[in-house]
Amino acid sequence: MKALIFAAVGAASVTLVPALASAQVAPEYYGSLGYNNTKIDDANLGAVQGRLGAKLNKNFGVEAEVSGGVKDDEITAGGVPVKVELQHQAAAYAVGFLPVTPQLDLIARAGYGTTKAKASAVGTSFSDSNESWNYGVGAQYSFDAKNGVRADWTKSEYQHSDSDSDTVAVAYVRKF
Repeated sequence: MKALIFAAVGAASVTLVPALASAQVAPEYYGSLGYNNTKIDDANLGAVQGRLGAKLNKNFGVEAEVSGGVKDDEITAGGVPVKVELQHQAAAYAVGFLPVTPQLDLIARAGYGTTKAKASAVGTSFSDSNESWNYGVGAQYSFDAKNGVRADWTKSEYQHSDSDSDTVAVAYVRKF
């Protein structure tokens, strides 16, 4: 199934690149800074998140994001308290934009990322990173030609784990 997805994405890329080049529309670059809450199993972890992206035309773009953990959580596993920390997340996405009004875009995105978390209990700790396929939806509202806000939800399905995560993010967006 994953090979089929890769083949479809590759075929779409080969088709889209010439179409984007011939459109000769100047890309719109943007960055955002915000906060996200990631729920992995029973742990709710907070992070500061930054994104850089390029809206290549009115309906398609790409973006990269990184997050650094700022809010830990304590869960109980087998009657033992366990401190869980989000150390970092990083991902790259293809982004679809659906303009609803001149100020409001609905967003859908899919990409690949990595998450590193750490768990500590009874004087020992363990950290692990895991890659994931990510997908999500959101909305972006522009106050003016340069400034706006964005809210989105992203699901991460980890490759070598039974876990997955849900991330909700809110951010300030600045167009360059």
